[in-house]
Amino acid sequence: MEPISIPSQSVPVLTSVDVCVAGGSCTGVFAAIRAAQAGCSVAIIEAQNRFGGTAAASQVSIWHSLFAMDNHTRIIGGLTQEVIDRLGKRNAITLETKPNPSIYAILNTEELAIELDEMVLENHITPFLHSRVVNVWRDDDGRVAGVIVAGKGGLFAIKARAFVDATGDADLCAAAGLALWRNQEVQPPTACAKFSAWPQFKEGIGTLIHNAAARYNLPEGMVWGAFSPAKNTYMLAGTKIPELDLSDGVSLTVAEIEGRRQLRAIQDLVADAGYPRPILEALPSLIGIRDTKHIQALYRVTTDDILYGREFPDVIGRGTYRVDVHSQNPPGSRFLYLDGREVFISPHKKNESGHWRDPALPTPPFYQIPLRSMIPAGVDNIITAGRMIDAESGAFGALRVMVNLNQCGEAAGTVAAMAVAQDKPIPDIQYRVDLP
Repeated sequence: MEPISIPSQSVPVLTSVDVCVAGGSCTGVFAAIRAAQAGCSVAIIEAQNRFGGTAAASQVSIWHSLFAMDNHTRIIGGLTQEVIDRLGKRNAITLETKPNPSIYAILNTEELAIELDEMVLENHITPFLHSRVVNVWRDDDGRVAGVIVAGKGGLFAIKARAFVDATGDADLCAAAGLALWRNQEVQPPTACAKFSAWPQFKEGIGTLIHNAAARYNLPEGMVWGAFSPAKNTYMLAGTKIPELDLSDGVSLTVAEIEGRRQLRAIQDLVADAGYPRPILEALPSLIGIRDTKHIQALYRVTTDDILYGREFPDVIGRGTYRVDVHSQNPPGSRFLYLDGREVFISPHKKNESGHWRDPALPTPPFYQIPLRSMIPAGVDNIITAGRMIDAESGAFGALRVMVNLNQCGEAAGTVAAMAVAQDKPIPDIQYRVDLP
């Protein structure tokens, strides 16, 4: 159809701050907190009705390991640990008591949302929920000096000196006209949900889904989940919606509806297999998105950077979560570990195991996240934090998990605040984070 023109309009400015954060996942909230703790006035914008992103809105209740490959040396602390401690006081988290190279914490994501509210208010951050960045405003010098936001009452503006794009889909960067790119094969999204009366399966839920996939029109892939801290609900990650661009509103709508259809189909196939029907207790308000747009940054993290634990002078975070790439052809997930192991997990077959390198070679203790991979080229006052990070497909498969992106959020907020305090472009800021 032919495009239409809309009349130009003046937009009210609701606030003017030092740092504006677009996106209120834990990553965005942590950015806002660190900027506020550095002495900046801060506003944060979130499209959902709550903070917490993938955890709180998408029902993903797992935080992965905070430790080096020895399962003993702590490499992640900061606000991630503070949230863990705060949830612990409310019996709203379960921690692994034995060394686990993958899972460390299982969160009560409803309690997490409230805890993030408290942290935002404690740090005197101005929040805007049910709001989304739709454009930028430039000053007479052409510099991004504000964002145009669509909220319940219409459009409004927030002026700021520095910006953090934590939208996941790089919405602020896109509005600013910055270069973006996509992986050739985008990892499919998953609609997670919480069930009560979850059965104990003899053959595994993945096998059940495989056996009934054709009947219920279910794409296959890795299936996993976890019981809540109270053990009364089970979070299932068992759906897959391939081949859609979830940064587009039309495709996102299709994916949300299809994800819910698949969840109901899983309920039905479990009952048809002779088990008690699981009771659906909670749906995501946003489908779990793994991969959409990436920024063209000052540095692109390579898969070898991750697997060989390469060091960076501007390291702002560390991790050990494996390279984890979900695919649809063939269906399953391929894991590459820092110690050289390689595993392909199929939804119904025995795992295929091997090595991607000689296992006798030294194992790096962790990999590093460079600040430059978060700084988009072509702008001096925007930094990103989240899954729009500039990283190759394999590297992104490791970096995209929440405990890694939480660190990116803290660094982005700190660097944005430093740029304001020093009156410097963000690319000129010198910053690194040492081990906790």
